[in-house]
Amino acid sequence: MPEVIKADHDLFKKMQETYATPTSKLAPGAVFHAKMPGVTVTGYRTGKVLFQGKLASEEAARWGKAGSSTTPATKQPAQKGSLPNGFSSWSVLGSDEVGTGSYFGPLTTAAVFVDQSQVAELQGWGVQDSKKLTDPTIIRLAKKIIKSCPYHVVNLDPQDYNRLIKKYNQAQLKALCHNLVLGKVEGKIQPQKPQAVLIDQFVSASTYYRYLSGQPTIIKQNVYFREKGESYHVAVAAASIVARYYSLLSMDRLSQKAGITLPIGAGQQVDQVAVKLVKKGLDLGEFAKLHFANTKKIKSMLNH
Repeated sequence: MPEVIKADHDLFKKMQETYATPTSKLAPGAVFHAKMPGVTVTGYRTGKVLFQGKLASEEAARWGKAGSSTTPATKQPAQKGSLPNGFSSWSVLGSDEVGTGSYFGPLTTAAVFVDQSQVAELQGWGVQDSKKLTDPTIIRLAKKIIKSCPYHVVNLDPQDYNRLIKKYNQAQLKALCHNLVLGKVEGKIQPQKPQAVLIDQFVSASTYYRYLSGQPTIIKQNVYFREKGESYHVAVAAASIVARYYSLLSMDRLSQKAGITLPIGAGQQVDQVAVKLVKKGLDLGEFAKLHFANTKKIKSMLNH
C-alpha cells in the first residue's frame, strides 16, 4: 500500500537532498521525484512525500517518526465487504453529487476517471472531500482535474429539478444522474475500461439498481458502493470537487439573477432570503428546490 509522510521543513529538506535527481520529470506540484528498485518517491510543495511500490513501507520507515506523520495514502474505514487489496491505487471511475441538502441552487452530479498513473499526482495536489475545502481551493483543483482527467457533469438547475422531482423522488433522481455521468465517461475513455467504478453511496445497491429499472443503459460491471467514497479512492474526491465547482458557478449565476447572494443549506437565513425574492416579484422556482419544507415556511412567513 502507498505511504505518505507529512514532513516538517527540516525533514523535507533532507528528503529532497536524498531523492532529488535533475533528470526527473516532475508532476504538477512536485518538488522532487526518484524511481528506485521497488519504490518511487515523490515530494510535493505541501510537504507531503508519497512512497509507492512494493517497498513503499520499508522506504518510508527509513525516515522514522521524527518531524513527520506516516499514514496510508488513502484511509479506508473498515466496512463489511471490504474492497480489493490495493484498490486505492487502481484505475477507477468515481461519482459523487452535491446540492441535495441545499434549498437554493442545482443538483450537480459528476463522474471522473482517474487512471492508476494519475493517482499519486492527484493526491499530491491535495484532492480530497470537497466539503473540507474552501471555494478558492475547489476552483483551483477543479480546473486542474478537468484538464487532466476524463469527466462528465449533469447540472440540474432548479427549474429542471422541480420538473423532474414531480416524477421521481430525490434518491431516484440521484441514481439516474449517477448512472448517466458514469456512462458518459465510460464512453469517453473507450476502449479503455476502469478497473472499478466507485459510487459515493446514498442508498443500498439493490435500491439503486431498482431505481434504474427500465433505463436503456445501466452501468453495473465492477461497481462498488461506499459511503464517504472519497476516503477509498481519489476518483470520488475528484468527482466531488468537480461537482462542487459547477455548483458554485451555478450559484454565482443564480445570485446575480436574484440580485442577492443565495446562501447554501436549508436554514433560517435561506427562508429570509427566499421571502425577499418573492417580495421582489421573482419566481422562487427559478432559484430553489420547491419540494423542500422551506417552501411551506416561506409561504407562512409571507402571510404574516
